[in-house]
Amino acid sequence: MSTLKAILALTPRSLVNRRVTAGLTVFAIAVSVMLVLGVEKVRHEAKASFANTISGTDLIVGARSGSIQLLLYAVFRIGNATNNISWKSYQAIAERRDVAWAVPISLGDSHRGFRVMGTTADYFRHYRYGTKRPLKFRAGQPFDDVFDAVVGADVARALGYELGDPIVVAHGLGAAGFSSHADKPFKVAGVLAKTGTPVDRTVHVTLAGIEAIHVDWRGGSRVPGLTITAEQVRRMDLTPKSITAFMVGLKSRLSAFAVQRAINGHSREPLLAILPGVALQELWDLIGTAETALAAVSMFVVAGGLLGMLTMLLSGLNERRREMAILRAVGARPAHVFVMLISESALISLAGSALGVAMLYAGLLIGQPIIDARFGLYLPIAPPSAADLTILALVFSAGLVAGALPAYRAYRHSVADGMVVRT
Repeated sequence: MSTLKAILALTPRSLVNRRVTAGLTVFAIAVSVMLVLGVEKVRHEAKASFANTISGTDLIVGARSGSIQLLLYAVFRIGNATNNISWKSYQAIAERRDVAWAVPISLGDSHRGFRVMGTTADYFRHYRYGTKRPLKFRAGQPFDDVFDAVVGADVARALGYELGDPIVVAHGLGAAGFSSHADKPFKVAGVLAKTGTPVDRTVHVTLAGIEAIHVDWRGGSRVPGLTITAEQVRRMDLTPKSITAFMVGLKSRLSAFAVQRAINGHSREPLLAILPGVALQELWDLIGTAETALAAVSMFVVAGGLLGMLTMLLSGLNERRREMAILRAVGARPAHVFVMLISESALISLAGSALGVAMLYAGLLIGQPIIDARFGLYLPIAPPSAADLTILALVFSAGLVAGALPAYRAYRHSVADGMVVRT
């Protein structure tokens, strides 16, 4: 037992004696651990952020198509609707006794590459994201005039908009649009705070404003010889004839399926009502390959670090043959040599894991505000989760397994083998 204690006490000294090689191995494992935990945290928070793009909305209603397509254009502002919804159908559903609120959405225009969405001031009162977090204004206020606009945080940052700046909406999508509505510009009335959702990349204008800029347009083009000024438009009835989609909040979430069935069977026109949470999960399952790829890459990174440790221990065995022989000569048994090398692997794995966790949290402290500001992805600085601890335990166990091969080879060496000079 005393020999074993002496061997274990000798282990850290042996690593210190080979501090450069051991240090590089510890650093390689630390980088691997930092990357695998960092990728796992980003993957988890990205999925949570994706799932929390919209919350507090019970149903999203649009023209009958597919649930993912409706979710993409109504929430993520990607793609276009197959058809519009009549204003009468919207009013009929909004006036149901089990509906608490309904917010209309009108899409189809753009501004310098950003989507323009027509809606009402109720959007800023009822839209929720994350854990039912409301939209907040960094500056300004919601709509107060037909030609008011509220821009998302990314729009304001990319285009340098401040309160009072003019915004000219273009007909159609893309960086330039097809034709601009320069005769009826909007004015920035509010700038939203960062949300990390598609709201940040959206120019919000009034639903009446969308109607106003199109009063002298027919079939996607301006009517020749017809010019209606902004002042003339203000005196007109700007109630829309149709909208793209609308969000619904119910008085009781227990009635969600009943209302969904009623809307899907709407007699006035073919409609589709979807549950946002269910559609988000379907969409995530569709792009889940990327999640699997991230996890696979992180595992390969860890395997590379452990392979480096295995290479170091194996390459060092030939240099340490004489050291092992001397230990055997002074009374150490093969099992003692085996335990010493396994202990070295354990110390290297433990030190690498601890350094990797420290590097991860240092990186979070520095990069958290930058990532949040640039990408809208909030990475909380929290104690390691159960999944993180499981990963660390697996890395430690894999380190022991990796150290078993050189330990077994040293176990098989005889005293005479260490005394033979090889050329």
